[in-house]
Amino acid sequence: MSVQGDRTGDILGDVTLPEVELSAAAPSGIGDAEVVAVPFQRDGDDLVLGPGAAELLDELDVDLLGLLEHQQAKGSAGEIVEHPVLDATGLTAQELRTVLLVGVGEARPSDLRRAGAALARRVRGRALVATSVGALAHDAGIRALTEGLVLGSFTFHRKSTAPTGPARRFVLAGMVRPEARRPALARGLATARAGWLARTLATVPSNEKNPPWMADQARLVANEAGLTVDVWDERRLRKDGFGGLLAVGQASSTPPRLVCLGYSPEDASRRTPHVVLVGKGITFDTGGLSIKPAEAMTNMKRDMTGAGVVLSVMSALAAVGCPVRVTGLLACAENAVSGNALRPGDVIRHYGGRTSEVTNTDAEGRLVLADAIAYAVAELHPTVVVDVATLTGAMKVALGQRTGGFFATDDALAAHLFTAAKAAGEPLWRMPLVDDYEERLESPVADADNAAGSPGAVTAALFLRHFAGGVPWAHLDIASVGDSPKDAFEWTPGPTGFGARALLHWLELRQPLAGVATRRKG
Repeated sequence: MSVQGDRTGDILGDVTLPEVELSAAAPSGIGDAEVVAVPFQRDGDDLVLGPGAAELLDELDVDLLGLLEHQQAKGSAGEIVEHPVLDATGLTAQELRTVLLVGVGEARPSDLRRAGAALARRVRGRALVATSVGALAHDAGIRALTEGLVLGSFTFHRKSTAPTGPARRFVLAGMVRPEARRPALARGLATARAGWLARTLATVPSNEKNPPWMADQARLVANEAGLTVDVWDERRLRKDGFGGLLAVGQASSTPPRLVCLGYSPEDASRRTPHVVLVGKGITFDTGGLSIKPAEAMTNMKRDMTGAGVVLSVMSALAAVGCPVRVTGLLACAENAVSGNALRPGDVIRHYGGRTSEVTNTDAEGRLVLADAIAYAVAELHPTVVVDVATLTGAMKVALGQRTGGFFATDDALAAHLFTAAKAAGEPLWRMPLVDDYEERLESPVADADNAAGSPGAVTAALFLRHFAGGVPWAHLDIASVGDSPKDAFEWTPGPTGFGARALLHWLELRQPLAGVATRRKG
């Protein structure tokens, strides 16, 4: 039973995601496998081999436990020990050239996700890899392993000669009743594909990627995923009063766009809860006239990660069976420098009338998010609003590069997001909305100052909270995790697309809004 590799229009270019399939056969019995990978882990003081090893030992004259001891293996998740097969004569898998022993730690979903990613890195360029690591897992582990296999395979390039690509096909072998595992595999592939898409969008260079390009990708995704789509160009944005988007994008030769994507489950009615996701889509951020240092500008092609995450989530909602209505808003602009640039001291009027004094043009993300949040609250009648943004360097200072931060006005919503993020392997930590800092937003000429100072992540969240009104709201500040400096677990170097898996793990719940308060009046 196989799920094919996939691609999304022109977004993924020449890269095809690996296929993943399930099989009841032992991994050494998969005839065309070039690589067989079996798990091992520690049991007290001893290392033990997992499913698939016995059948392999029947065919290979090798002491695998002795090999592990010689390599001083520990059994930690993602540890890999390799044994080359020099003579495949007599083996069922006639193409077999390599045996890999894969450490799985305690075989928790998080361990299996890491093991899958490590395996994917080791087998780049292979045609077929058979592994029995999944035979240790229940549904959550199968899903996590699949996510690891796919996301650990991630690649992106614009080279004239293509580098070694992902393994073309993984077989999860040794599965008992593989048909029963198909839903877990399908969900794992859906969330992995969304994560891959979010990374790709953030990695595309900004000489290709601009606000109209983002709108075009949204149309492609909408067509494939059965979503509704509506796009505001600069004329319509001006007519409808989206002052934040227009101000941030006014210096660029490529004008801003607001994209609205809509999803409804098959049984939706007027009473079906409605989630609005809002993504920051700054396709390149120079900082504007408050210009960034050169070294701080090099990764700013990924400052649209929030919008990429929202688009990726929207693409997978049907695949994970999301039971609520979801609208995705992509607030896209390029923060450029020209004679027409937004200036420090300018006052802009957002959708709905609230005004902001711009004291720092590099605090632009909150200006475009403010417009989209205000529009959502005024026009879309949401049950909940969640925004996603690489917003503040302060979050990276607070949490490092492995945990994202979030703020929430509703405890039940916060609990759902925290739990889903942990399950997805994209951990979030709740930060405080400290009312004592509200006075720092005060401006002598406008409703708020857009750069209220330290603590930067908190004051940015307080700035946005005003636009959410009485609607339960969460703000995901993923600037801390927007880039990975190196290979680490399922992360590959460069933009991470962090947040797509976390939001999908939340929105697939049978009741993702259970316990969330209703909208407050006023």
